[in-house]
This record gives sequence, C-alpha cells and structure tokens, in this order.
Amino acid sequence: MSAPIDSLQIGMHWFNERPGGLDRMFKALIDTLPEQGVNVRGLVAGSPGVFNASGGSVLAFAGVEAPLGTRLWGSRRQSRALRAAKMPDVVATHFALYAAPTAGLFRHVPKVVHFHGPWAAESYPGGGGGWSRAMRVALERFVYQGGTRHIVLSQAFGKILRETYGVDEARIRIVPGCVDVGQFDTRVTQRQARERLGLPMDRPLLFCMRRLVSRMGLEDLIDAMAIVKPMLPDVLLTIAGKGPLEAELQARIAARGLERHVRLAGYVPDDKVPLWYRAADLTVVPTVSLEGFGLTTIESLAAGTPVLVTPVGGLPEAVAPLSAELVLSSGGFKAIGEGIADVLLGRRVMPDSQACRTYARRHFDRPVVAAQVARIYREAIDAF
Repeated sequence: MSAPIDSLQIGMHWFNERPGGLDRMFKALIDTLPEQGVNVRGLVAGSPGVFNASGGSVLAFAGVEAPLGTRLWGSRRQSRALRAAKMPDVVATHFALYAAPTAGLFRHVPKVVHFHGPWAAESYPGGGGGWSRAMRVALERFVYQGGTRHIVLSQAFGKILRETYGVDEARIRIVPGCVDVGQFDTRVTQRQARERLGLPMDRPLLFCMRRLVSRMGLEDLIDAMAIVKPMLPDVLLTIAGKGPLEAELQARIAARGLERHVRLAGYVPDDKVPLWYRAADLTVVPTVSLEGFGLTTIESLAAGTPVLVTPVGGLPEAVAPLSAELVLSSGGFKAIGEGIADVLLGRRVMPDSQACRTYARRHFDRPVVAAQVARIYREAIDAF
C-alpha cells in the first residue's frame, strides 16, 4: 500500500442523527477509508455527540437547526482550526453549501468533489425557486469548478455535472454507492424474516423504502397497485419512510380502494431494514427524476431480494449488469404495474437470492468502493 495520506471530509449531517443517502455515504467513507491508507477528519452540521459517535473523527461545526449564517461561519472556523492543527493532503467535499465557506483556506491543497446530486434541483424538484434556486446553482458551480477531481455515482450524474455545472469531463470519475453488505446479508430465510416482523406468510409481499417526496414516484407505485390487485388479489405493498407526502399518499391509497393492499410503515429503524428487504418477494424503486444511484437498490440485493427499477438516472447502471430484467421499459404506473405482475406471476425472471448477494458484495461492498475512492484521492494529489 502507498504511504498514508490525510484527508479533510466536509459533509452535511451525521447519518445517525439525520439519515440520508449523502450522509450514509459520508459515514461509510469515514469508517472505511482508513483501511485504504487514507486518514480522515470530518466536519458536519450536528450535535456535540457526533465527535464520540464517530470515534473522534468528525466534528460538528454547528447545530442542524442553527441559523444559516452560524452554520456557514462554523464551517469556516472549524476548517481553519483543523488546518492550523495539520494541513490535509486532500480536501474532499460532499455538500456544496458547507464547502463554500472554506474557500481560500486550502488554496494549495487538491480538492475532490463528491457529487451526490444537484442540490438546487433537488430543493425544487417541481421547478421554480427563482433567485433562490439560481443562487444555489451558482454556489454549486463555484465549489465544483475548484475541484481537482470529481466523483459521481453514475454516468447520469456525470452528465449533469458537465452540462449544468460546466465541469471538464476529464476530471470526472465514476464510483458507485456502497453499503455494508454484511449488515444486509442476514442469512435469515424469507419465512424467518416475516415471522420476526409479524408479516403474513401466504401473501406476495412488495417493499419500497423511500423518502415520501414527489420525485420518488410513490404516486405512480400506488396507482400501479390498482393494476396488480385484480391479477394478484392477496398482494401487499409496504412503503417505508417519512416525508411531506404522507397524508396525500394515504388519501390516494384510500381513493383507490387499496387499504388492504398498500401500507405506509413510516420510519423503519436501521436494525429492522435488512429484515424488511429479506421478507419481500420483490423491492420496487419507482423514481421519476434526479436519481443518481439509489442505495436502496443495492441494499435489497445485498439482502438477497431482487429489485425492479424505473429507467431513470443511474438506476439502470446500478442493476442492469446483474440482469436487464430488473429494469422496466419505462416509468409510469402502467409499466410499473405490469412489471410487478409479470414478476410475481413468473413471466419476468428475476435473479435468485445468491446471485443478488454475490453481485452486491463484488461491486458495492464498502471496502470495494473505499479502495476506488482512495485511488482517486491519490490521483488528485499527483495531478495537482
């Protein structure tokens, strides 16, 4: 292994306090990069407890609910203190808003931008936003233009980075998302998982774990169940997650007469998530926009459960190498409903549990992905 390097990781939140895809990836790298010869120090918005929870690797520069000015000043102040203690060999930024205040502090240090998604577009998924959106785009462009290398989750996000933010393609590297495969590969049987969760043994079960917001396509998924129900009268879909659409989705379920067939489970604790994946016959990811990768896809595969996805963003890139049958021909409730029915009726052949687990472990396990990230950090240092 090459000589160790020191990295400063500027994140968003600490995953255990504010779970999210970006925060999960940030924590995974904090946990696994040291094994690849990359020492880590990190900064996030969070509570003072982040320091102990991270084993002393990550500091909270301000509370999540602190005024914006306090958070921005906190990011700069803590970055300056860490620089005084030891200048890092590379600065890795995961969230543009909290990276922007560090401008000028690390002028002579290479920077790697982890592009987890277009912040401005995700903030206003239905369009609009006016000056606020324009300012966010400008801030993102400012941060991204300063990168020596840029890590994206998929070709789809690489295209956004090029076309929206003007980043040179030669600086972009694709590294997929990662999960702790061992956490999801519980090796319990489907029946055992259902027993532990109190789920029915004699019904086809579907699972979807998503934040309850419009871009996730949950409205389409609920409508799709109206297509599936006549063909499979005992089918049951569980949607896990929280978000602003909860009441609207519940009303949609009632309006479609699907109360026996679709349930909103709310927040599912981390230790129960692998069981929910394992208990299902199929996981569905019905996203309609802004999906760079979809960690839920590989979580499901790691648990041994196939996943059916819409052809949106990086979703096909994540699962098609395992089987093209995992990717629907199009989005929309009709394609989703017909795809689900075809799987449950055996007309669409899915990879078996072992194939799903093997694929996830080979391509997306945390050490596999951390090794790729470490190589890009070293590349950035050599190129600077």
